[in-house]
Amino acid sequence: MNFDYNEEQQLLADSVRRFLSKEYDFESRRKIVASKEGWSAQVWATLAEMGLTGLPFSPDHGGFGGGAVDLMGVMEAAGDALLVEPYLPTLMGGQLVARAGSEAQKKSILPAIVEGKLKMAFAHTEKGARYNLARVAATAKKAGNGWELSGEKRVVLGAEAADKLVVSANTEKGLSLFLVERNSFKVKAYVTLDEQRAGDVSLAKAKGELMGAEGGALPLIEEVVDYATALVCAEAVGAMKFACDTTLEYLKTRKQFGVPIGTFQALQHRMVDMYIAHEQARSMACLACSKIDSSTDAKDRARAVSAAKIKIADNARLVSQEAIQLHGGMGMSEELKVSHTFRRLTMIAQQFGDADHHLARFASLG
Repeated sequence: MNFDYNEEQQLLADSVRRFLSKEYDFESRRKIVASKEGWSAQVWATLAEMGLTGLPFSPDHGGFGGGAVDLMGVMEAAGDALLVEPYLPTLMGGQLVARAGSEAQKKSILPAIVEGKLKMAFAHTEKGARYNLARVAATAKKAGNGWELSGEKRVVLGAEAADKLVVSANTEKGLSLFLVERNSFKVKAYVTLDEQRAGDVSLAKAKGELMGAEGGALPLIEEVVDYATALVCAEAVGAMKFACDTTLEYLKTRKQFGVPIGTFQALQHRMVDMYIAHEQARSMACLACSKIDSSTDAKDRARAVSAAKIKIADNARLVSQEAIQLHGGMGMSEELKVSHTFRRLTMIAQQFGDADHHLARFASLG
């Protein structure tokens, strides 16, 4: 299998990387993280101008019709720069609308996402559900021409910034999806370990609009979560690449006993292990994204995504921990970007299912 990007994909990845290295350096990011919003409207507008918010959506709605493979370079650059803008949450919400929404819903939402005027999030996870996508306690009941939703959602990434939520809730017919406006729900916002913004969402008779077939949401949720899982795998590859490169640079410059510590064979072996882990992760992320784009069999797609997440979770732990250890005590200091990369890789290893969860899922798929 050829894991090289085509010319257009490489040009896009290079342009995103150039922008982030110039305008989103570590100090600029620290100021953004410390701001009240926790993300930059200016950076978001630039991402939209570059076409990134429209990349995975249909040309019928102003997008470019790209797939997960086309997004890989973008996500790798985001992982390298530790992007905190609500890009992935908006893509998840938009993908649910694109796959399940009515024509009217698509026309009102997708062009606004493409233009960068609308941010979304997917409110699904609940207390005690862990990684079980079918376990939902939130309920929805008919109320006149619409629906009323009640329940709570936990750790919803991008919830505070979202203009609309896609919310999962059970009706009499089963698990369903609903669009909920910003003024219909409350968010208890907080900063996660990796400096992303998330929130717990409270729904108390929130007004919702049914999206897709009532009771038929679970396969769609699994599909979009697999899509997002493949993309965070690509993001992890970018973060691992930075961890490897900055650690190698440190080994070349840090001196002990009058020589660079990179001349010590034991440390060279550990550095090689880090690069091998990064390359393995990249190949598995490529496989997962290609299956997202090409597979018509849900089990085949799920196997590839779970296999990738297992390897990504294991290798993210190895690379991030080795990077910290090879930097010594200063590796955990706030002033070094590698400590923030360590946190992000630690969270990616858990996001959308840890290695144990995906091992069990992979085994169950036969």
